[in-house]
Amino acid sequence: MNILITGGASGLGAAITRTFAKSSDNQVYFTFNASDEKAKAIESEFPNTKALRCNFKNAEDIAQLQQKISELDLDVLINNAYSGEPIKTYFHKIPAEDYAKEFNENLIPTIQITQAAINSFRKKKSGKIITVLTSFLLNTPPTGAAVYVANKAYLASLVKTWATENGKFNISSNAISPSFMLSGFTHDTDERIIEQMTESHPLKKLLTLQETADTILFMASATPHMNGLDIVLNAGTNLK
Repeated sequence: MNILITGGASGLGAAITRTFAKSSDNQVYFTFNASDEKAKAIESEFPNTKALRCNFKNAEDIAQLQQKISELDLDVLINNAYSGEPIKTYFHKIPAEDYAKEFNENLIPTIQITQAAINSFRKKKSGKIITVLTSFLLNTPPTGAAVYVANKAYLASLVKTWATENGKFNISSNAISPSFMLSGFTHDTDERIIEQMTESHPLKKLLTLQETADTILFMASATPHMNGLDIVLNAGTNLK
């Protein structure tokens, strides 16, 4: 398979990239921005990987990636990249400009990249889109996560639209909603909060990056009859 992973050089993205790259049958492309050394390390470890620099804040970078997608003959697109902090402050204390800024820096590039992938998938009448959401969308969202959760909710709606509009072309669109994971993305979380989450967890352990990456690997090889779904990884603590 030919796979493109956005934000695939660090954190969850790196775990996804490495998981797919373990199979020599896969050609894995992954985007990165500031993680030069991490991207080079992955390329050195896996000869079937190719790093593509792409700053989501740079319109020219996005345009170049869109053009590149038309040349890659992709089978799978994994929308993983997200810049910004998951937890900020109370909704009413966040400037309105911050909502627009993160929307433009995260959702618009994801939309443009997915449009390019769908155009390619429709020509070959095959393709899979997997979008990383968050279990924060279920029930009660954490305090301070208004911007992050709102953006993920917007993507959750698009996941269903992509599934509905492209199913007849043998293109599936699914999402994965992992619970809290320890990574660079969550490194600012207070250790006491992490201890509390671990203690109250049904399994007494937090979800790992590898467990999430393994689930995405499964989704990439699943039947196209699995379409428009959101797989939640939270040990059943918040059921839909």
